[in-house]
Amino acid sequence: MLRAAHISKTYTMGDSGGDSGGDLEVHALREVDFTLFGGELVVLLGPSGSGKSTLLNILGGLDSPTGGQVFFDGVELTAFDDRALTQFRRDHVGFVFQFYNLIPSLTARENVSLVTEIATNPMPPDDALDLVGLGDRRDHFPAQMSGGEQQRVAIARAIAKQPDILLCDEPTGALDSTTGIVVLEALERVNRELGAATALITHNAAIAGIADRVVSLADGRIASIAENPQRCSARDISW
Repeated sequence: MLRAAHISKTYTMGDSGGDSGGDLEVHALREVDFTLFGGELVVLLGPSGSGKSTLLNILGGLDSPTGGQVFFDGVELTAFDDRALTQFRRDHVGFVFQFYNLIPSLTARENVSLVTEIATNPMPPDDALDLVGLGDRRDHFPAQMSGGEQQRVAIARAIAKQPDILLCDEPTGALDSTTGIVVLEALERVNRELGAATALITHNAAIAGIADRVVSLADGRIASIAENPQRCSARDISW
């Protein structure tokens, strides 16, 4: 579904002074090769600064690599201009972030509807909310919902366009373990029932058990890739 070949990302930062002179280079990714297969759930594991979010943003067309190539279904994304990348994100990718980014003045259904109005093959907003277990909260505003419920609305919004790829950056990072497990169960169900290839970033090693594969990053490189013989259910993990 997605393939990254020799991806590097370097940020140039102005030197704050001293004797070194010139700009400072920060290497966020170093020659990373990564493949995301259709229908699988991959956990990207690693500490802050290991390159997880940078890799996810490049895979999703939110950022461009300094070097290397990214392919979606055999087509090179890194050759796209901004317009084509926007179309790729709109048609094929759902994003879930640590913070929910819901519009406070809109109900759950209306927040989800924002995506369905621009998608090419959307599901009804009520169906997306049902899929994450929030059918009975569709007319509530974000301020009337818990953090976990708001995150599940954000998931419903991401999946309502029926994306091929679902990219999740620390979706449980702002939640306690009990609420986080409910959110992970929603992601499991989406992955299973919609078949969206799902990549989930976390620094929490306990979550790795729910994945088909666990990709560990360190210092901008892939340190290891491990396959789980059998995925465990989110309700069976604890942290």
